[in-house]
This record gives sequence, structure tokens and C-alpha cells, in this order.
Amino acid sequence: MSRLAFVFPGQGSQFIGMGQDIARSCSQAREVLEMADQAVGFPLSELMANGPSEELRQTVNTQPAVVTHSLAVLAAVRARGLEPYVVAGHSVGEYAAVAACGALDVEDVLRLVHRRGKYMQEASAMQASGMAALIGADLKSAEALCAAVSGTAPVQVANLNSPGQVVISGAESALNEAVRRAADFRIRKAIRLEVSGAFHSCLMEPAARWLAEDLRQAPLREPRIPLVANRTALPVSEVEELRQVMSEQVVSRVLWEASIRHMLDMGVTHFLELGPGAALAGMIKRITTEALVMSIQDTPSLDKAMQNF
Repeated sequence: MSRLAFVFPGQGSQFIGMGQDIARSCSQAREVLEMADQAVGFPLSELMANGPSEELRQTVNTQPAVVTHSLAVLAAVRARGLEPYVVAGHSVGEYAAVAACGALDVEDVLRLVHRRGKYMQEASAMQASGMAALIGADLKSAEALCAAVSGTAPVQVANLNSPGQVVISGAESALNEAVRRAADFRIRKAIRLEVSGAFHSCLMEPAARWLAEDLRQAPLREPRIPLVANRTALPVSEVEELRQVMSEQVVSRVLWEASIRHMLDMGVTHFLELGPGAALAGMIKRITTEALVMSIQDTPSLDKAMQNF
């Protein structure tokens, strides 16, 4: 029996023009962009369409833009009659998954993710920091590298994305040292990522505190569809558990590889990445060769994916 997972990408997949094609061809997707403008209080859809790119890259704008694009694609996919067996999202993409599973209305998700982006941008401004991808690393080598360079400033494992790809996050000085010394730990390559801060690290603790206050007031409901959380790589079923993992997520590891493996154990046979880019599809293909994996970000990719259903 075929089982379908919807997965939603995170920050870094944004681009000028995002969401525009799907909105032109689908009224339900267009409504999501209109809702986003209302939810965030400024014309986000115009920024997504036309930039400028420096403004779109700001975390306070990037996060709602990525989630808006994902939710617009979700609306278009559902208009074609597809529904998932399980959902998950990578980092900020988890907020799109929260809407997809019915735990929070789209407008509330968009308001919340805008605040998340604002809080994380403000926390990033407190200390020079960033992230780096370690290619050819495993958890053991990444943790050893972090331990070796974090004597005076923190750096830690942030994302376990797929076999041979680990992301670390921390203070600028320690991160630069980690990139310089990666080869000493038999890590093939270390690449700095274009992000504004040390996401999923202890340096995001102020953002986690501020976000927890908003989450306490958010009208969350029990998920109608299983949602596999970044924090635990397990399905969340209770409202208070969901509230907790969402607030802890910004300072916790993204257990993406483990999340995909859990969904495979649940019997998932098809993965659809909904939103900008195809980064998650690439990760999933490195995790498994047994499932059908596709990315949908516009009408042509939606039409192509629908040929399999």
C-alpha cells in the first residue's frame, strides 16, 4: 500500500519570484499569499515576487516567505486531491507542517513564523555567529571537531541531515576555527552557510524564550495527521508536547535523517517536498533509494508529480 509524506523546506531555499507561478495558476494558492500579507502586516508577497534579495534574505522576512510558498503549494496540491499520511518540515519548515496537519490555522502559523524570524534575527544580532555544513562527517567526527574548537566560544551540532552531511552552528570565532580544522578530523569539506546566525544552538536561547511566550497563547489543536518533530524524530500527538517541541526546536538539533527513517518505518513510500527548492529531496534520496521522492514548487513540477498519482 502506498503512503504519502509531505515535507517542507527550511531557510536558505528562498529566491526572487518564489510562489508566483503557483499563485497565478491556482486560486487557493493565491489566497495563501493574500493571507500572508495580512498576517505579517506588510506586502510579503511583493517582496517574494520582486525582492530586493538583500531584504528577502533577512531572517525576519525569509522565514515567513519560505513558509508562505510552502503553504501555497500545499493548497494547490490539496486542490488536486492529494492528502498526506504523515508530515514533517525541516527547521522553519516545521511550521508549514503544523498547518498541514491541522494543528494551527494558516493565518496563525504565518503570524507565529514571522515572530520566530524576528526573534531569531534579534538573537543573531547579539553575537557574531553562523553555521557550516560538514560534508563527509558523521555525528562522532562532528562532535569531536566541535569539542576541539569550543573552548572559549560555543559551537555545536545543529542538523543531522543525511548520511555524510552534518551542520554545525555557533559563534563566529569558533566556527571559523572548525572550518579551518575540519580536515584534521577526516571531514572531507566544511562550507560556511549563508545564514545570519547560529540557528539550532544555545545562542538562540533568547529567541526560544520569546517564542515560548507566543506559543503559550497560540490556539494549537491536536494534529489530525501525524507530524514527525525535528526535536525528537517521532510523531507528536498531544497539544502540550507540540507546544514544547516547537519552542525547543530553535535551540535543538534538527534530527532530519532520523525523522525520514521513522517515516519509512511508518510505511511511507512517496515523499513530496512542497515549497522552494529541492534540498530536502536531495537529502531524502541519500537516505533511501526505496521511496519515490519529488519536489513541487510551481505548476510544471506539480503537473509532473501528479502523473504518479
